[in-house]
Amino acid sequence: MAEARYRGEVVKLDRGYPLVRLEDGELLRCEHATALVKGERRRAVIGDVVEVAVPPAHDKGVIEAIAPRTREFVRKDPTERAVPQVLAANFERVIVAQPVGEVNLRRLERELVLAFETGAEVTVVLTKADLADDAATRATVEAVQALAAPAADVLVVSEDDPASVQAVRALLTPGTTTVLIGRSGVGKSSLVNMLVGAEVLSVGAVREGDGKGRHTTVSREIVEVPGAGRIVDMPGVRGLGLWDAEEGIGAAFPDVEALAAQCRFRDCTHHGEPGCAVRAAVESGELASERYASYQALQQEMAAMRDRREEARRMNKEKVSDTKRRRAGAPKGKRRRR
Repeated sequence: MAEARYRGEVVKLDRGYPLVRLEDGELLRCEHATALVKGERRRAVIGDVVEVAVPPAHDKGVIEAIAPRTREFVRKDPTERAVPQVLAANFERVIVAQPVGEVNLRRLERELVLAFETGAEVTVVLTKADLADDAATRATVEAVQALAAPAADVLVVSEDDPASVQAVRALLTPGTTTVLIGRSGVGKSSLVNMLVGAEVLSVGAVREGDGKGRHTTVSREIVEVPGAGRIVDMPGVRGLGLWDAEEGIGAAFPDVEALAAQCRFRDCTHHGEPGCAVRAAVESGELASERYASYQALQQEMAAMRDRREEARRMNKEKVSDTKRRRAGAPKGKRRRR
């Protein structure tokens, strides 16, 4: 029997085996071709368009090629020193979810950097508004808007307010894909269920006393929203290490970037240089010291990452060069000992 070949999209990623929806709608569990993983060191992620082969008498399809991506959601691999990890591909919007009753502004800054770096439209959605009083909600919205606007809209969603759910659903334009990110327990799965209008994803019970949910999502999956687009419920991401995020930092900190453009020196590090507009704004109270500290920390993290990547490239070149020299010096007809 001849080997069958198909084209499809990765719609779920669970335990390393992508689930691919073929062009005819059939779902096929797949594994990666050895040449793809070891040669190009690429793995398909949720949203990827892939070429799949199905060898005779094989219980899985084999992903042999990955189409060029329109955009990627990338972080530094938490298990490696200087390696990127792509979490999703080919989407048009990123929704950053945080619970209105316990917003972490410092984490939100980092989430916005990663979201803006993708080049997609970005929206912040504050969940679980039904668990917070109106005064606290208004104060939180003002704080988040001051942080995210004007680059990202801020919406509040409540399970007992259908209009708030519809406002989020309106973001999911038919034919588009949205990536939903946020730490565990912020209500992402509940939000997806509200958007769909059915229990399509399991939701952990909310603990009495603090209203915090338990982590339930362990795989990445594309969910179709009736009458709208598609949404990817990402597992709660703890590690949010930056990879290539210079543009994301600029988009997430437009106030600091605007001040930096007024510094006397173009290469100002905003520490102790004379004529630093950023430091002057901090001292006058125009720029919050916490905001300045976050910006500096992210910039320093990116600088350290660039140094580690350069060191890794240098070491790889040295290893390749050493290998070539050893091979060139090995006597012909003799095998080198391993």
